[in-house]
Amino acid sequence: MRFLATILLLLTIGLVHETAASEKKAVQPAPNGISIPAGYKDWRVIAPAHRTDNNTLRVILGNDIAVEAARSGKTNPWPEGAILGKIVWKQKNDENWAAAHVPAALAHAEFMIKDSKKYAGTGGWGYARWLGMDQKPYGKDANFAQECVGCHTPVKSMDYVFTRPAPIP
Repeated sequence: MRFLATILLLLTIGLVHETAASEKKAVQPAPNGISIPAGYKDWRVIAPAHRTDNNTLRVILGNDIAVEAARSGKTNPWPEGAILGKIVWKQKNDENWAAAHVPAALAHAEFMIKDSKKYAGTGGWGYARWLGMDQKPYGKDANFAQECVGCHTPVKSMDYVFTRPAPIP
């Protein structure tokens, strides 16, 4: 009898856990319809970045197409299908080494998707951003991408991309 009670308890715990996990809120698409890329957390690093104007640390990731282009120096223009992801954290000083900056709160994750035909109106790139750990889509409507284009226009001659792939031997 005790064995049966234990089995029922374990099944109930499993069911409650599975129900809670399935109720976890799915990440909503950006206002322009772009969905957060599946598997981006496993992408490879293209470059780090540090902005002193807003005290953020960034890591720029890429899908396989973007990483291959970065490693082979074929980034102007970036190839069709390349996706660049930028994960941005507020910075703080390391408690054990004051000269070192380390990630604090996640600010946002943003992506650029290269599709010259689909995104002809935004320099050939689709833009999307999700805020904080809740991954709330950024922007009130699809026109938010014009903000992105405005910011990236100074690097139009570099296919609208600020990132310089970090050299790796």
